[in-house]
Amino acid sequence: MKSRSPSRARSHYWVFKISAVDSKSFLELVKRRRSCRDYSEAPVPDELIGNCLEAARLAPSACNKQPWRFIVVKDCVLRGRICSEGLLPGIPMPWTQKAPVIVVLGAETSIVTHTIAPLISKVQYHLVDIGIAGEHFVLAAEAQDLGTCWIGWFNEKKIRRILNLPRSFQILSLISLGYPASPLELVQDSSRMKIEEIAKFL
Repeated sequence: MKSRSPSRARSHYWVFKISAVDSKSFLELVKRRRSCRDYSEAPVPDELIGNCLEAARLAPSACNKQPWRFIVVKDCVLRGRICSEGLLPGIPMPWTQKAPVIVVLGAETSIVTHTIAPLISKVQYHLVDIGIAGEHFVLAAEAQDLGTCWIGWFNEKKIRRILNLPRSFQILSLISLGYPASPLELVQDSSRMKIEEIAKFL
């Protein structure tokens, strides 16, 4: 079947071909994921990006409202502007310029689950939903030997202007995507809290 771009393809056109999931347990996949801040110039095939989007599409959400929206920016001019104009000052991120793909992760909210419900429960459900979908995307990328990095230090108004997005589109995160320039070092998880510190059995 001929490959189609993620923006025009129906989800069933994407078929998972992720051998890493077959040979490694899910926990091992999670353990090997690391933020990538050094990318090769090799382009990322649309099929692999489509697999990541398919994984994100299958994420659970409050009342199945599926508020997530992904804008895959491959155009070098737009990527350059996002990385040079759309990031906040104070934290240098020159490595973003080398990432062949920048994914803008945003939300299309529902008045019921994302406006009325939070007034009652005090939970911003769309933020939870976006986080789940984004991690699905990131883990699918890792399973295909692609590197990613969550980017939260950005100027939403400038990026919205660069991409000509409506004010109703809420940008919640950026994700850089590409092949690592060199194998990511598997480090010990000494910086992670122990299970006893984050969980309690009752």
